[in-house]
Amino acid sequence: MRGMNTSNENFQTSAPLNIALVTETYLPEVNGVAVTVARMVEGLLKRGNRIHMIRPRQSKNDVCAEKLNYRETLVTGMAIPGYAALRIGLPAKGMLLRTWTKQRPDIVHIATEGPFGWSALAAARKLAIPVSTDFHTNFHCYAKHYGIGLFTKPMAAYLRNFHNKANCTIVPTDSLQKQLERDGYQNVIVVSRGVDGEMFHPSKRSESLRASWGVEEETPVVMLVSRLAPEKNLQVVIQAFEQMRQLNPLARLVMVGDGPARAELQTHNPHVIFAGMQTGEALGQHYASGDIFLYPSLTETYGNVTVEAMASGLATVAYDYAAARQHMRHDLNGLLVPYDDTRAFIAQSKAIISDRARVQRLRHAARHTMQSQTWDCVMGDLESVLHDTMRAQGVKHDQPDFSAATN
Repeated sequence: MRGMNTSNENFQTSAPLNIALVTETYLPEVNGVAVTVARMVEGLLKRGNRIHMIRPRQSKNDVCAEKLNYRETLVTGMAIPGYAALRIGLPAKGMLLRTWTKQRPDIVHIATEGPFGWSALAAARKLAIPVSTDFHTNFHCYAKHYGIGLFTKPMAAYLRNFHNKANCTIVPTDSLQKQLERDGYQNVIVVSRGVDGEMFHPSKRSESLRASWGVEEETPVVMLVSRLAPEKNLQVVIQAFEQMRQLNPLARLVMVGDGPARAELQTHNPHVIFAGMQTGEALGQHYASGDIFLYPSLTETYGNVTVEAMASGLATVAYDYAAARQHMRHDLNGLLVPYDDTRAFIAQSKAIISDRARVQRLRHAARHTMQSQTWDCVMGDLESVLHDTMRAQGVKHDQPDFSAATN
């Protein structure tokens, strides 16, 4: 079992790396993978590394970005069924072979496991370039939510085969590392994730926003921030809030996010405030303007929203796995619920809706916990893993010319 959890905030391990970063989702797409990859890019560049980002073109107006030590190549993509706003890249092994033969990276880091990710893995292996991968999404767990449950085992096998062809697979929690190792994954390394403690901060609380929701200072506001989709187990929040509202009729539920389940949820729950997709400063204000955060998803590899809620100073109820298990201690800085125990989730939610003192105590402790979970520390750990992976294969640095982007 391997992990990287040491503090490397101000420590440059050695010469800067030349990293080819392959992903099938990136900003401005709004999802946990895109946001995490963007943080990775920002952090690695800040530490002096060079990045060649290769990703699908998101629209006909999408153009390659270029700045100091960073350039992009865009490839052909297609919309994901059921998620028209998201795209996957089509295989491009030939183009990648030509690109990396001409300008060889020290390491290829692959963030997604789609057709384009697979072709990048094949090209890197053919050229004997070290490869690291991220395990971001339990795609095999999504199958039953989209009527393709028969594909659960084949998808799980595909993911295991994909990651085991890499030199290492990076995961965000100890529990996920253990789970994947039980499932036959090899060379799994833990690198946690950070949270932006300035964007997600209790000081972002907005009385005008709360007023727009029709609540007063002491009215409890229950928050959910999530993609509104079947795999997020959203009905549990609806059930829990109905029970909470019986104890405190003034309580309000605010759902932040969008997705294929929104229309049906909005039709059947007219008392719920649907705030839509929020990003940046507005997202920070929405988090901080709530009091209690309910997160019922059972399909996360991490769950960025859990730590964002904690950093924003919300009393969080979540199932005991992923980011919640990594960072929460029951009734100290949040409320942990046994995995997939709906009755317990509802009971814990009901227990705090009328206990203002307990909510305030959990909110303060949650914020205190997240103050040390900086992205700078995490990027130092990631950089160390990439260096170790490169050295294990005996790779020496090249210093490529990043003078032009490829369209």
